[in-house]
Amino acid sequence: MERLDLIQLHCPPTDVYYLPEIFETFDRLQQQGKIDKFGVSVEKVEEALKAIEYDIVDTVQIIFNLFRQRPSELFFQQAREKNIGIIARVPLASGLLTGKFDTNASFDKEDHRNFNRNGEAFDKGETFSGLDFDHGLRAVEELKKLFPEVQNLAPIALQWILKYPEVSCTIPGASKEEQLLSNLSIYDLPELSNKKVQEMNEIYVNFLKEEVHQKW
Repeated sequence: MERLDLIQLHCPPTDVYYLPEIFETFDRLQQQGKIDKFGVSVEKVEEALKAIEYDIVDTVQIIFNLFRQRPSELFFQQAREKNIGIIARVPLASGLLTGKFDTNASFDKEDHRNFNRNGEAFDKGETFSGLDFDHGLRAVEELKKLFPEVQNLAPIALQWILKYPEVSCTIPGASKEEQLLSNLSIYDLPELSNKKVQEMNEIYVNFLKEEVHQKW
């Protein structure tokens, strides 16, 4: 390739966002034609807000889902004003939002959902969006009540994200063909009504907001 379409710094330490010389390096690479666009992947809203102060930043990859809603406030507003592309990662809260887990769920010893629930290896917010697993399951049960006929909540959770026009794309993981097809099925589903979105948001406010909102 003559140039990279997009290169992103993936979750650098917070201090990096206060080192303009690092961003100047990528500015030079862009001027040299080696990269087209540049972005960052962040852990916290505060990092995202600092990152978009640099003109070189075109995209921000940030954890955003029904169980992690804080980015939709000030950050989305400023990103829209600056025409920043938003890539929503961990859109299914590490699988919680599929609705397929219960208290007996187990994960491989190499799976971060097994070894990083309390941030033992890296930022806790990367695993189940920072939620206590059992607490998250209780919120999922409330979500199931809104969609009693739905066996797989993943497409609905993705639909909820894409209701936000500021979101350029979302990047759900898929290790099986059926998961890929599930992700793509959002385009075959009826659009979520505003009433349903409001009811989904109420679950976040009533069950989860106090636990995670100001942490990331």
